[in-house]
Amino acid sequence: MSNQPTGADSAGPGPSAAHRLLEVEDLHVSFNTPDGVLQAVRGLSFGVDRGQTLAIVGESGSGKSVATQTVMGLTRGARIRGRALFEGQNLLTMDNEQLRHIRGAEIGMIFQDSQSSLHPYYKVGWQIAEMVRAHDRQVSKAQARRRTVELLDLVNIPQPDKRADDYPHQYSGGMRQRAMIAMAMALNPKLLIADEPTTALDVTVQAQVLEVMRNLQAEFGTAIIMITHDLGVVADVAEDIVVMYAGQAMEKADRRDLFYRYHHPYTEGLLASLPTGGGRSERLVPITGSPPSLIAVPPGCPFHPRCPYAFEQCRQEVPLLRPVQDGGGHASACWLPTDSASRQEARDRVALATAQGSGGTW
Repeated sequence: MSNQPTGADSAGPGPSAAHRLLEVEDLHVSFNTPDGVLQAVRGLSFGVDRGQTLAIVGESGSGKSVATQTVMGLTRGARIRGRALFEGQNLLTMDNEQLRHIRGAEIGMIFQDSQSSLHPYYKVGWQIAEMVRAHDRQVSKAQARRRTVELLDLVNIPQPDKRADDYPHQYSGGMRQRAMIAMAMALNPKLLIADEPTTALDVTVQAQVLEVMRNLQAEFGTAIIMITHDLGVVADVAEDIVVMYAGQAMEKADRRDLFYRYHHPYTEGLLASLPTGGGRSERLVPITGSPPSLIAVPPGCPFHPRCPYAFEQCRQEVPLLRPVQDGGGHASACWLPTDSASRQEARDRVALATAQGSGGTW
């Protein structure tokens, strides 16, 4: 069952679907496995406008990477339904040849592992130049080389004319990631999908990579979809946020609403698990339990086995995304009341009942 009601995205952040660069509607992605059908994405909808940054957040296995890879036509063997409208054209119905012209030229993608994304046998500059020439064979090798040096300079690679002739193993992790950004931006795409672009980088290099992406967005007006599990990254770069769990959108909001007026208990758990900073030695508060199997998703709200506020309706009925009353573009898939006062009262009652050992009902 989809967790999106008809017109659900009208309750989400951002402009109307008619003006969005990319609009994904009711996306379902599943795979046949020896153990059964794995429902990787279940009724996901989101949109991003030109020049804006959307973050898709969730634990590993929540479906965030599968969703964007499906949009790019990279989930072979998957059973797919829904729509992904890029400038009004449905990417999900395009054939490989049509998608080949979109990928790179219109939509760039940065993958999580830059080490495996760059071919170890070829020089970095050659790989970027081939990216340019693959989409326009009228570009000469000399022109592609000049463009490559410009791109490496744009992403702050030192001595770009020399480093273009280095192999990937001669780059540091942060430099490889910046080279991947250069390759993704080679044709000035309208949309950049960044899949965990700062994973395994130290905080200093992470900040440099994010700064490069911000500068490129400011210069070229590129829309960005940032896939991450790191809410610290989200706080730095995103205007709008989608929180995913078990293949579904649990909450949609702009950055301020999500961090200061969150509604869904899963979002609350993610925020509570962040370090507080400031030199304090407070213990982190983990979310108890583990994400469910996407082959056997529990009935009702998929988060209810881990939710401290779960009650009977949560165990039986799938909550739909619905507007949260104190946020203009804020929507949450949770049965807790949508106004802040009633929501807090319900939480307090459930917490008290749980503490008294009466099963957490209200």
